[in-house]
Amino acid sequence: MEVKAIVRDRYGSPEVLELREIEKPVLDDDSVLVRVRAASLNAYDWHMMRGSPYLVRMVAGLRKPKSSAMGVDVAGEVEAVGKNVTEFKLGDEVFGSRTGALAEYVRGSPKSILVRKPAGLTFEQAAAVPMAASTALQGLRDKGQIKPGQRVLINGSSGGVGTFAVQIAKAFGAHVTAVCSTRNVDQTRSLGADEVIDYKQENFTRRGGQRYDLILDVAATGPLSARLKVLEPNGTLVGVGSADGYGMAALVAGLVETAVRSRLGTQKIPFFLAKNSREDLTVLKELIESGKVRPVIDRTYPLSETAEAIRYLETGHARGKVVITV
Repeated sequence: MEVKAIVRDRYGSPEVLELREIEKPVLDDDSVLVRVRAASLNAYDWHMMRGSPYLVRMVAGLRKPKSSAMGVDVAGEVEAVGKNVTEFKLGDEVFGSRTGALAEYVRGSPKSILVRKPAGLTFEQAAAVPMAASTALQGLRDKGQIKPGQRVLINGSSGGVGTFAVQIAKAFGAHVTAVCSTRNVDQTRSLGADEVIDYKQENFTRRGGQRYDLILDVAATGPLSARLKVLEPNGTLVGVGSADGYGMAALVAGLVETAVRSRLGTQKIPFFLAKNSREDLTVLKELIESGKVRPVIDRTYPLSETAEAIRYLETGHARGKVVITV
């Protein structure tokens, strides 16, 4: 039996994406078959599509992709269960990370990052969570060592990672300052930010006397030295690996400066790329069900319009997540 999926056989612009009939995933004794209801897009997806920066190709394939599958974030229903599977049953609603999420069906293996969908969320909302929210959580909690009462600044607060980061930082008891453009000020306030800086009106690095214990730097705007001037002497600036669609090349170029400054001073400047984690998905599920975190969706597109959805995401102007309905 054949099913529909978004695939690509070469690197390039969204034109390389095709909606194609592929073989339906085959269930084995240790896996589950998930009927995909929604998937969401991340900067990761268009970096994999374009094979850019070139470091991507060291993993995905030098001249052409090793795998034609596209997408990671997924939400759907368990349609079939292998005889050795005890964690899920038929009809369970799940969400998580699985390569090939931009398809009608995916097979969840023991290594897949799938957990039960948070109560009260639609499939579209659940699909918006995994990569972006995990990036925000790991950046703040693991790399940033966030603590209650700290002054935390989220630079780039209106995209997928940023909207989750504002809420997660508040959930950890921080005083949150968020940086975004004029059109996103109201949305950012609605997510719980204590203070919102409109970067079109004011440069947060030039504010007199204001310093932060932790900066989650999603946007990576301006010179690193300017951002460090508003960081406490023992503070931490966490560089996010362009998960929100900002300049990956600029972030990579800044790694050398980051490494040097980290060794010479007391300020900590870790750079990281988020990892898929079943445990962190469970933490996020609890935060969502407690009402402390909610996904923000900018636009939804049908599977057949995935190329157009990625074009929009690449502009860097998405207000929250871009979701694909299947």
